[in-house]
Amino acid sequence: MLNLLFQVFLLIVKSVAGFFCVLLLVRFYMQVFRVSFANRFGNFVVQLTNWLVAPLRRVLPSFRGLDLASLLPAYLLQVVVVALLVVAGGGLAALPPELLVPLIFWRGLLAVLRLSVYMLIGALLLQAVLSWVQPYGPLTRPLAQLTDPFLAPLRRMVPPISGFDLTPLIAVLLANIVLIFL
Repeated sequence: MLNLLFQVFLLIVKSVAGFFCVLLLVRFYMQVFRVSFANRFGNFVVQLTNWLVAPLRRVLPSFRGLDLASLLPAYLLQVVVVALLVVAGGGLAALPPELLVPLIFWRGLLAVLRLSVYMLIGALLLQAVLSWVQPYGPLTRPLAQLTDPFLAPLRRMVPPISGFDLTPLIAVLLANIVLIFL
């Protein structure tokens, strides 16, 4: 029974941490790619993350234009999730602490990178669907600004074929290859 309750607790923590990690990473990438927050989606992200990011900005300045106050909490949330998974899997007894702690922090970094790649894949797929269903919707412009840095180099190599842009498919394929290595 205790194991079952721990599994429920773990599911809730992973879900909430994952949700906030995605929001924090979206905020980070919106600032990196200079996506305007003056829309419903940007406003939603800011309102849900400002309670954490605003106080951190006073202590943690940006570094070369990178908003560390958005990135660091996402990373630390992933570290907490990885640590809980290690505890749940009984991994504490398997490795000495001098190896376990760096491994948890490394796995947290990999989790953030994987989540970033999954977000790119999701943005590419959502952008493709919206281009057919609602090409002038409120998410179209922010999604284009987030994905264009990845699609632009591909578009220089692969021109549209009969008016169809195949670069999102190529980008999704390349992102999945990156996921194999992460």
